[in-house]
Amino acid sequence: MKVENEAATLAQCPIAPSQKILRGKWTLVILYFLSQGVLRFGELQRKLPNVTQASLTKQLRLLEEYKIVHREVYKQVPPKVEYSLTEVGQGFIPVLTALEKWTTDYQELQ
Repeated sequence: MKVENEAATLAQCPIAPSQKILRGKWTLVILYFLSQGVLRFGELQRKLPNVTQASLTKQLRLLEEYKIVHREVYKQVPPKVEYSLTEVGQGFIPVLTALEKWTTDYQELQ
């Protein structure tokens, strides 16, 4: 019975669905860099040197699946792929700004 109550409580939490989208280790950092403008895969990878290519690809695909990130493929040789925030992703920028401020304030406490 306790498990049912916990599930009901979780279902009532209005931010629980966002946890599913933001669960990736690098998701917030990827969104931060994309909030600054369109980036090619290699540019994003250079900004995140500790992320493997496979991990970055997986995170970007999940964000694309959730319609947070747009992937534009240009048919040219060599292939060119750019990533940007969708309109839904752009709506997350105020959250990133608030998180950046909170992080700065928190670091000053240390």
